[in-house]
Amino acid sequence: MDKKRILFVTSEAVPFIKTGGLADVAGTLPKYFDKETHDVRVILPKYACMKWEWKEKLEYVTHFYMSFCGRNTYVGVLQTSIDGVPFYFIDNEEYFCGDKPYSDDVRWDIKKFIFFSQAALSALPSIGFRPEIIHCHDWQTGLVPVYLHDAFQDNEFYWNMQSVITIHNLRFQGIYNKKYIQGVSGLSSYYFAPDKLEAYGDANMLKGGIVYADRVTTVSSTYANEIKTPFYGERLDGLMNARSNVLCGIVNGIDYEEFNPETDVHIAQNYNKKNVFTEKVKNKVALQKELGLTVDPNVMMIGIVSRLTDQKGLDLINCVLDELCQDAIQLVVLGTGEARYENMFRHFAWKYQGKVSANIYYSDALSHKIYASCDGFLMPSLFEPCGLSQLMSLRYGTVPIVRETGGLVDTVEPYNEFEGTGTGFRFANYNAHEMMAAVRYAEKVFYDDKEAWKGLVQRGMSRDFSWKASAEKYQWMYGEMLGR
Repeated sequence: MDKKRILFVTSEAVPFIKTGGLADVAGTLPKYFDKETHDVRVILPKYACMKWEWKEKLEYVTHFYMSFCGRNTYVGVLQTSIDGVPFYFIDNEEYFCGDKPYSDDVRWDIKKFIFFSQAALSALPSIGFRPEIIHCHDWQTGLVPVYLHDAFQDNEFYWNMQSVITIHNLRFQGIYNKKYIQGVSGLSSYYFAPDKLEAYGDANMLKGGIVYADRVTTVSSTYANEIKTPFYGERLDGLMNARSNVLCGIVNGIDYEEFNPETDVHIAQNYNKKNVFTEKVKNKVALQKELGLTVDPNVMMIGIVSRLTDQKGLDLINCVLDELCQDAIQLVVLGTGEARYENMFRHFAWKYQGKVSANIYYSDALSHKIYASCDGFLMPSLFEPCGLSQLMSLRYGTVPIVRETGGLVDTVEPYNEFEGTGTGFRFANYNAHEMMAAVRYAEKVFYDDKEAWKGLVQRGMSRDFSWKASAEKYQWMYGEMLGR
């Protein structure tokens, strides 16, 4: 039986380059496909800011020149493999220089990723791989499905190739001046109409991908429904409804080898589902000592690991944190973002020394310690396409307290004290006091009903949110697209 040939086209992928959850999906998901039936490969830019340890593993494959913006432009192709998955890198020092993958200049980023989209497609014949499905990710690759319908149809190599675009966060769309994007992309004015790339007078690269892709996916089924409404639709809700017949949501996973309390090298005490109630608390005490919190194994510790932005519901926390700090809790925060939220947590850490720890930086090791040490994990997001922190919390026996939005609805089952079911606590409305009520309900169960709390922990640790579960759903979708 022929293997299904799939190409992921992405602007980032772990372990090579990462700014967000997109990198986890593009870098980790491919290794979980059944290699007997699927040949999945990944192509991404070769950024100058990649760590040397990865750059030195890349092997030269080929190079060629491509007409881009009216001149012949160099395209190099390099390759390496991880866990049996080939990764290809598009090399051009003019476009992929700099100390980070995305710049602060939208105009430059748009030109860079239009070049990448053309180069990735143009490189396929020279690397000897003809995918049946090209799986694009976010606005940076939004023009790939458009090009497959346009310039690349002149070459029979590209005939009958299908495309999928996955929306990781609809807020980011690659919007800029229509005349500029038309000039850089080389697409005719036919494509810059309101039913194609044009949106509210500008050109929108993600919209192009959504219009022309054969399938549109996003990272949870609830988010797939939410983006059909004006509140979550980021002005594309009409288009999402128009394409609802090919739209579906598949929840992201996490790497169960990396996030494993039984083998995690970052934490003070390893544990598993059987001994969680005797061993996990040792991590709490170790973290209290490390961060200068009052050492008390019995106090309820709540964690937040997050980008500190509006999207994450931090204005709700700001509203009631003084009140919550009167309760018998400790709060540990890790993350960076908007200055007002960074300073907010610094202020509370100063005001409530021994109760609040604000770690305004990012540390992978500390994030693991927080998941392994805390009793509860707070995610009051305004919107959350999927969310990964709640999956990591469940894996480590830390009970999530979340707002009912996006992937948080799909992955955290609300606690039902009468039926003894659920894996966490949820609240519905974007309201600070409703959030506080959910936190206090969690506190009540934690302190007053130890058996119920143990049930929450055990059920959470029993859930399977590994990439294997996600890969099976993508495999089913690819099979449906190819009719086999």
